[in-house]
Amino acid sequence: MSGFDNNPFAEPVDVNPFQDPSVTQVTNTSADGIGEYNPFTAGALDGHRTVPLSATSQPAVLQTTVEPSPQASVASGQAELLRQQAELERKAAELERKEQELRDRDAARGKENNWPPLPKFLPIKPCFYQDFNEEIPVEYQRVCKMMYYLWMYHSVTLFLNLLACLVYFTVSTQNGVDFGLSILWFILFTPVAFVCWYRPVYKAFKSDSSFSFFFFFFIFSFQVIVYIIQSVGIPGWGNRC
Repeated sequence: MSGFDNNPFAEPVDVNPFQDPSVTQVTNTSADGIGEYNPFTAGALDGHRTVPLSATSQPAVLQTTVEPSPQASVASGQAELLRQQAELERKAAELERKEQELRDRDAARGKENNWPPLPKFLPIKPCFYQDFNEEIPVEYQRVCKMMYYLWMYHSVTLFLNLLACLVYFTVSTQNGVDFGLSILWFILFTPVAFVCWYRPVYKAFKSDSSFSFFFFFFIFSFQVIVYIIQSVGIPGWGNRC
C-alpha cells in the first residue's frame, strides 16, 4: 500500500543519482588517492632511479666533410698554374742555354767545308759544307739524300756519255763534234746541276725556305727538258749514251 501513500499532487522531489552514498564514497576515495600521489617526490623516485647519460655513453658526433670554398679552389688552381709555368720557363731557359753553348762552340771551332772531298795535299780546298744528319731535319733526310743520289747519277751518266763519244770518235773521226760536245756537257752540267738545283733543294730542306724551293723547281724543270733531249740521241748533239 506504499504506492498509495505518495501524494501524486505533491511537488516532485529532485533525485540526484550521484548523491547516492555508495557512489559518493567511491569517488571521494579515488580523488583522495590521486591528490596524495606526487610522482616527483623523493619517495616516488626511490624505485625509479635514472642513470646519467654521460655515465653510460658518449654523445654521438656527426663527422662532416669540409668542402673547400670556391675562392680556395681558384687560389689552389692559380698556384698550380704558376708552378707549372715556372717549371716550363726553367726548362726553356735550360734549353736556350744549351743551344747557346752549341752555337758558341760551333762559332769557336768553325765549320770547315767538306765537299767535294778532296785530298789534303791538293791546293784546292772544298767549297761547300754538307752534313745531312746535322743540318737536315730527320723527316727530310731521306728525300734530300735521294736528290743527292740523283745528281750523282746525272754526273755518272754524263761521264759514260763522254766515254761512248770517245769510242765513236776513235772509230770514226767524223764523230769529233759529238766527242767535243760530250766533254762540254760533262764539264758544264755536272757543277751547274750541283749549284743550280741540288744546293737550292738542300738549303730548302735545311731552312724551310720557299724561295729555295721555287728556285729548285724552276731550274730542275729546265734540267728535265735537257734530259729528254739527251735521251733522244740527236746526231751532232754530243749524245751517244
